[in-house]
Amino acid sequence: MGDWSMPVGSLGEEVVAQLCKLLDNTSRGWRKLAEVAGAEKRFKCSAEELEMCSLKVLEPRGSPTQCLLQLLAERDCTLKYLLGCLERMGHTQACQVLSSAVRDMIRITVQPESQVVTEGMRVSLTCWATGPLGLAYQWFCGKHEVPGATAPELVVDTAALPGQPEWYICRVNCGAAFTFSRWAHVQVEKSSSPTCSQRLLPDHGGAADPAAAAAVPSGRGGHADLECRAIGNPPPQYQWFRNRCPVEGAQAPQLQVKLVTTAERGSYSCRVFNLFHEVWSREVDVEIGPRLFASGGSWQEGDGGSPEHGSPGQLYATDKVALLIGNMHYLHHKQLKAPMVDVHALSALLRQLDFKVVSLLDLCKAEMQMAVNEFLLLLDKGVYGLLYYAGHGYENFGNSFMVPIDAPSSYTSAHCLCVQRVLQSMQQRHTGLNIFLLDMCRKRNLNDDIIPQVGALQVTANIVFGYATCADAEAYELSQGELSNGVFVTFLKHWLLEDEKITVLLDKVAEDMGTLEITRGRQALELRSNLSERRALTDPICPSGQDESSARNLQWAKAHVLPESRHLRFDCGVTVQLGFAAEFSNIMIIYTRVVATPEDIAKCEAKITDIPEELDVDLKCTNKESPEEMGSPLAPTWSLGCPSCCLYSRLCGLQKLRQELVFTICLQYRYRGMDDFVEERRTVSVGKPLIAKLNLRLAASPSPPGSSLSPSPPGSWGAAGSSWVNTPEENLSPEVPGSHAL
Repeated sequence: MGDWSMPVGSLGEEVVAQLCKLLDNTSRGWRKLAEVAGAEKRFKCSAEELEMCSLKVLEPRGSPTQCLLQLLAERDCTLKYLLGCLERMGHTQACQVLSSAVRDMIRITVQPESQVVTEGMRVSLTCWATGPLGLAYQWFCGKHEVPGATAPELVVDTAALPGQPEWYICRVNCGAAFTFSRWAHVQVEKSSSPTCSQRLLPDHGGAADPAAAAAVPSGRGGHADLECRAIGNPPPQYQWFRNRCPVEGAQAPQLQVKLVTTAERGSYSCRVFNLFHEVWSREVDVEIGPRLFASGGSWQEGDGGSPEHGSPGQLYATDKVALLIGNMHYLHHKQLKAPMVDVHALSALLRQLDFKVVSLLDLCKAEMQMAVNEFLLLLDKGVYGLLYYAGHGYENFGNSFMVPIDAPSSYTSAHCLCVQRVLQSMQQRHTGLNIFLLDMCRKRNLNDDIIPQVGALQVTANIVFGYATCADAEAYELSQGELSNGVFVTFLKHWLLEDEKITVLLDKVAEDMGTLEITRGRQALELRSNLSERRALTDPICPSGQDESSARNLQWAKAHVLPESRHLRFDCGVTVQLGFAAEFSNIMIIYTRVVATPEDIAKCEAKITDIPEELDVDLKCTNKESPEEMGSPLAPTWSLGCPSCCLYSRLCGLQKLRQELVFTICLQYRYRGMDDFVEERRTVSVGKPLIAKLNLRLAASPSPPGSSLSPSPPGSWGAAGSSWVNTPEENLSPEVPGSHAL
């Protein structure tokens, strides 16, 4: 995810223009934004300032919104606060524009440093960046790429360098978006040069070994203090690292580690450097108390329980969020049956455990990525995040990949979603528990020989992977009449509500799966975990703060809003009830029922027609007299509240809606004593129901797999160009097998 702590002033011209287009109006526009933002005193605009914004409409290219954003930028308003304001306004489109812009921002947090080194030494240059998923690094020496230098760290062997300084720069890109680090020059001196004596010496009793610089911890209260000091000429600079990843903003000799969540535990070290040399301190392990308790509305680490919520030792979640994806109807691969039933079963169970659940069927890659992005927006510090995926999949080099329904016949990682990248993003949200339940095959994909550069994961001791099958094995479905269950969920649903540590619960599922004769020796659950606490799905929820909780609730609620039931009165006097029910977050049932008929009308019925073409609707299964006829095998679960004597229609793929859902109610009736039917039509608009409100269809096109952006060294700056190279599908290898049904 991008850096939401950046100021509003960091937005690019194009993004500001898009926001202005959306907000330069009177309805949910810039005035409403000013009102919502003004809830915090420092962002409140005076009457004179609002008038100044309003008068911008008189200028040829003036924009009230741009003027307001400028005022907010001057007051150090962050992108996170702006997004919160837009969400409270309910302006989905503006939220989408801002979220996409932030995700596309790439910010370099650690720049490579110029160095003077002795001939024959090896020198290390480092460039770290934050930004969207899939950041790629490429180092350059002058204008030329350094072959194979695609990691954040570049090690240069000075024995191969000439005497003159060599200029190095790193390009960080994600698709078409890119940025360059600053230039660093490496000057090589002969061993007799006096600069070889310019070394960093640690300030620990005059020790002469540069590697002796150490991080010295001291713990007190709710934090731990780390300190690393060195002397040198020029004066040294500092950069702290946690688990080999730079700690943003930690560039002083001292580092205070706040004992807030388990995300802060890990191995800390400090890189000390100046123009001539660099040294690393030894690593220090920081352990944090394992129990959470609420105090004053904020989350802290400690050894006791919440004074308000029970006994000492009780663990809590600040919230619980689940994203369930089931892919069945593949365009180029074997069709599956179980994901629909399995996702539905888990949805019902997780809701009983107070999880906020988003359940989606049959997503293409762009929709899957956007669904994950929306899922991440629901996460925050201490939240339990659960992702369940059922469908085709594979595993290469220890990384798991979920296959979208639009994946080509010979797919690679470029066509799929990497689970480990999702985990990395979840860790950035400082979640309390990360659970992945992957109901898919884990066979090797022979088409894909690329090792993805996922980057180092944090040591958070809160990760649980439940794989439906072992490495290099397949997952199976069990046919049961019209319905099919996956083997994994068949046994998982019997244990999911138990008050057990999640790893203990999955162990019991594994034991039960081993009793199934038909899959014995072919499929067995594999559990991977570094969970250090007794965290369970049954843990109670204790919100960390009202703002974060309300924002999460708003985001979740968007995906679950059904249109209100309504009554339509036609000119002939007939009244029709129009109602709605949700089967999944992207599948909605519409039913029509005639509730009032004049005495002179003998027979009438109301049917739905003119359904938008982008939705996945089988017209042969619309306007049916029972849910079963409509082709909904899960009808008993949602039709309980529906009235009798209705006509039912099932609309799938709501995430594909480009505009509001508009359809026609066609009323056909016959007067007494007449043979011919009369017809009346009424156009109905019901907005964007359920998941359609999140505009998953507006996902950007997949990023190209390669880029040839190149820089110019100092003294020869030129325009950087780009070209994309796409691998034609006909050159890819044969299809990889997916799940098999027994």
